[in-house]
Amino acid sequence: MTAQIIDGKAFAARVRGKVAAHVARLVADHGLTPGLAVVLVGEDPASQVYVRNKGKQTREVGMLSVEHRLPEDASEADLLALVEELNADPKIHGILVQLPLPDHMNADLVINAIDPAKDVDGFHISNVGLLATGQKAMVPCTPLGCLMMLREQHGSLSGMEAVVVGRSNIVGKPMAQLLLGENCTVTVAHSRTRDLPEVVRRADIVVAAVGRPQMVPGDWIKPGATVIDVGINRIPREDGKSRLVGDVEFSSAVEVAGAITPVPGGVGPMTIACLLANTVTAACRANGLPEPEGLTV
Repeated sequence: MTAQIIDGKAFAARVRGKVAAHVARLVADHGLTPGLAVVLVGEDPASQVYVRNKGKQTREVGMLSVEHRLPEDASEADLLALVEELNADPKIHGILVQLPLPDHMNADLVINAIDPAKDVDGFHISNVGLLATGQKAMVPCTPLGCLMMLREQHGSLSGMEAVVVGRSNIVGKPMAQLLLGENCTVTVAHSRTRDLPEVVRRADIVVAAVGRPQMVPGDWIKPGATVIDVGINRIPREDGKSRLVGDVEFSSAVEVAGAITPVPGGVGPMTIACLLANTVTAACRANGLPEPEGLTV
């Protein structure tokens, strides 16, 4: 049996299509254009690529895209002043400060300065608490994308056994909260888990988000399970170049799983699509309008 490959690029394109349709309705019916502001500090090449892609996709769905770039040596006070300005700007519904920040800045302090209603990354301590207590929150983009894919795959997830490998604040913990909200039985496992292979083997759903290349081989996977691979790791090739692999050993897992996301082309494209979805959701909430169906939790 070979697993069904979950095509993240195609799925993300459908999500962006839904976002664009909702934006068009907001503009036509309410004169409301959702606005996303992205703040980049310094010259990190990977961050520059992300920011460029975010801006391009934001404009493609008809939203307002604003970019602010600060030099590497900008002070923390400068960044906090910019965040305060964006908090007060009614045209901006989503604020994203691109991480990592330079060493002289406290990322937690900066993120918690963002208005929680505009925190489209879902990292503000208020949104973390709201999600953990089952209340309406801004949900981190990558876990939201994973949940959308799982719902598309299974419809109801109720009663399924899910194992999340990884306990980061960005993916592992919020993913576990979302799965609990879908009535899954959830185990959060990690590198210190005793008999990790046995724990993973119980799962109907495996979400691998541990940041170790090809850590989860196929013989850890229960036959027919759905595998969502969040890992993006660069490993060397024989020709001296490098290639991207996930946290799951795809070649062996694809022979056992029922469905699996590839790397690249799986979860990755969903992250920006969900950022756009979160911005539309934030704009709707700020204006007391119905939230877009199928784009929120």
